[in-house]
Amino acid sequence: MQATKADIIKVVSNANDITELDRIFHLLSHSEVPAVAYSLGERGLISQLLCPKFGGALVYGAMEGNSIPGLPTLDSLREAYKVENINSDTKVFGLVSKPVSHSKGPILHNPAFRHANFNGIYVPMFVDDLKEFFEVYASPDFAGYSVGFPYKEAVVQFCDEVHPLAKSIGAVNTIIRKPSDGKLIGYNTDCEGSIASIEDALKDQRYINGASLNSPLAGKQFVVVGAGGAGRAIAVGAKSRGARVIIFDIDLDRAKSLAQVVSGEAQHFDSLAHFQPEKGAILANATPIGMHPSTDRIPVAEATLGNYQLVFDAVYTPRKTRLLEDADAAGAITVSGVEMFLKQAIGQFSLFTGREAPKDFMREIVLAKF
Repeated sequence: MQATKADIIKVVSNANDITELDRIFHLLSHSEVPAVAYSLGERGLISQLLCPKFGGALVYGAMEGNSIPGLPTLDSLREAYKVENINSDTKVFGLVSKPVSHSKGPILHNPAFRHANFNGIYVPMFVDDLKEFFEVYASPDFAGYSVGFPYKEAVVQFCDEVHPLAKSIGAVNTIIRKPSDGKLIGYNTDCEGSIASIEDALKDQRYINGASLNSPLAGKQFVVVGAGGAGRAIAVGAKSRGARVIIFDIDLDRAKSLAQVVSGEAQHFDSLAHFQPEKGAILANATPIGMHPSTDRIPVAEATLGNYQLVFDAVYTPRKTRLLEDADAAGAITVSGVEMFLKQAIGQFSLFTGREAPKDFMREIVLAKF
């Protein structure tokens, strides 16, 4: 194609896996004439977003009202990603997940990077195979990752080192590549993010005359629905505050495994429909139940919601889930997954950049955009 003496060449592929995009980045970096190269579909999204980093001539975006899988909207390119600021030195961070389309990480992390004058970009990464992904994207350009559903437990084995808290939880939601040797270090910011959100909502009981007392979770029955990565973080956090933890999961063995870690009780998810919580208990949903587009489902029997003092939902799309609406109507304190998302993202920002997170700025974004 270069031999035709064209002013610009264009190559479009249809990637079946995100690892195939590495060839596109290589092509862009080595083309002797201006080139446009990208891949279609959701797995190809980062080929558009990272095009300027690897020397691509232009980026395509979809016009409003014309959604195309794998094609960012013009608005997101201008507002969230600001692709005109991306250059060869830009560090790449991303959410490793499947699916990724629900993620609001880019509209929080990217403005926060710019606010701190940090040359980074945060992108959604639709990953099918963790082993292949980490083997292919091993360069220092790919500096860190958030880890989402369903990989928070499985990703631990691909970390060269794991922070003690993440190791005790058995789940990682943040990975940093050490600049010195390229090793991947796993952390967990979900644990403190979720528990601090719940404690803050109970703060009236937490402080007397400004002095910090024991956690308001101490001694309380704490019901965790879901024993995956998020559930493990929440359960370990609740245990650390002195709560009595009960775990429900569709995989009873997985629930039992987590119950052992937190000296708690395990039950099958099916028994949740008939479970009667203690008065004043805490409920935490750590499953995707209620996530867009299946927003009309809740994980527990509606009649039991009045027994809970507080109901927390890790789902944050929509912000006010059906579970939170029903719990609110039943008189419980409700905590949105947006609070956990914000707090864990603040922790991630510090790990990604080595700087203190602009907390107030990040909260303003969440309140305005989520």
